[in-house]
Amino acid sequence: MTRRPAALRAALLLIASWCLLTASAHAAWGFDQVAELARARAAAPYQPPNTSMPAELAALDYDGLRDIRFRPARAFWRDIGSPFETMFFHRGRYHPEPVRIHEVDPQGTVRTVPWRAADYDYGANKLHTQGWPDLGHAGFRVHYPLNTQAYKDELVVFLGASYFRALGAGQQYGLSARALAIDTVGGSGPEEFPRFTDFWLERPAPGAKQLVVHALLDSPRAAGAYRFTITPGQQTTMEVRARLFLRATDRPVATLGIAPLTSMFLYGENQPRAGDFRPEVHDSDGLMMASASGEWLWRPLQNPRQLLVNSFSFDGLRGFGLMQRDRAFASYEDTEARYDRRPSAWVRPIGDWGPGRVELVQLATPDETHDNIVAYWVPARLPAPGEPFDYAYELAWQGDVQQRPPAGWAVQSRRGLGYHRVEEAAAMAGLVQYVVDFAGPALDALAPDAAVQPVASADANGRIEQQLAWFNPGTRTWRMVIRMRPVDPDRPVELRAFLQHGNDIVSETWTNIVLPDPGL
Repeated sequence: MTRRPAALRAALLLIASWCLLTASAHAAWGFDQVAELARARAAAPYQPPNTSMPAELAALDYDGLRDIRFRPARAFWRDIGSPFETMFFHRGRYHPEPVRIHEVDPQGTVRTVPWRAADYDYGANKLHTQGWPDLGHAGFRVHYPLNTQAYKDELVVFLGASYFRALGAGQQYGLSARALAIDTVGGSGPEEFPRFTDFWLERPAPGAKQLVVHALLDSPRAAGAYRFTITPGQQTTMEVRARLFLRATDRPVATLGIAPLTSMFLYGENQPRAGDFRPEVHDSDGLMMASASGEWLWRPLQNPRQLLVNSFSFDGLRGFGLMQRDRAFASYEDTEARYDRRPSAWVRPIGDWGPGRVELVQLATPDETHDNIVAYWVPARLPAPGEPFDYAYELAWQGDVQQRPPAGWAVQSRRGLGYHRVEEAAAMAGLVQYVVDFAGPALDALAPDAAVQPVASADANGRIEQQLAWFNPGTRTWRMVIRMRPVDPDRPVELRAFLQHGNDIVSETWTNIVLPDPGL
């Protein structure tokens, strides 16, 4: 048998995948068909997207693009009596890659949803759209009567690379999720951002309570199929099913980030900032993790001066999430941003993900317009190129009612020494004090004079000098105070602590990294 050149094999695979796509108009469509497209993509060399567009569109700045709005009267599915409606985003310089969007009817037949200039109000822009070709879409958003039957709120958005975000009732957009993260840290080159190239939206029936979206992912080193089953509610949930295929390349994937979450932390109670009337500014205040062994961990977020990466290894995982635990308006005092209404995002594996690690990446940010927090799961074993890698999880967008550890949890973490006499200044120099308040059912069941003990530890660079715990009558919580001194003040210190009553652990494990310079 004569071996075909690599370029020819790649072309044949792409033609075959395109035939599968077009033939889908006459056959039932589902996850397996998308997965076959992903397998074919991964077996061929990566083809970058064609980002060409009319020059007058490419020239529009941020304000010009904001003036382009989809016409609500043309919303997809508005005329079929479904509670779900879909609107699309226009391409432009900030979202130049075209996305193909298809509809799947109840019989499984597929039709492509074309771009139409008439679907958009171009505002004050003077554009000659009559001669434009089919541009494709930049992304889409789904509307649903989330808070009242009288109005269809924005429920979920898919826009840019593989980013998406959603809302539960009473929430306001905050953190985002992604389908996949590749070499956010640890790789030999820059981070790779896989992108969704195609979406298939299953037409919802009148009265439908769920929406199903299929998506095809592609990037220089991976391709994948995704299925999102979206259920709106007080907590909007997404059941995500995925099948990945890594490409055989000369730059293997170093860090495969599963179920990545992206958020913002500028400052908070553990890292206050002078000069701003707002006490805290963040979309998430901590990373929560639950191991298969039953331990719950909480890591308060920080805005470091330089890149900070921490890993938490587990033999098995019950869940992880970037959480906005503090829901009080007085903690933020921002009537526009409403950080008190930003959702938490909790990832719960479906099935056994095996051993691996949760990785937390924190970058410096000068303001609140930049996301600087990333968290994801890294499996201990990477699949071989071409080998299918299947996993599934539930992603819950949570508000006031959110996932908590069963016993107790940290409600605030503050750093500072408080009052001390002048003659004590020398002895206090270099000392680090954390004041952490805990609440929860196990603690609520205890009498105020119960013998609750903190159990604190530090790595080799830290010496615990004092640890105390007592009932806080002001908030009816339990307060823990830890005083620690770094051995080398120029190196970080890892701290861990939890509350214990008798032989019972009555709180999650509070874990923090003490940086040499906590200020901005």
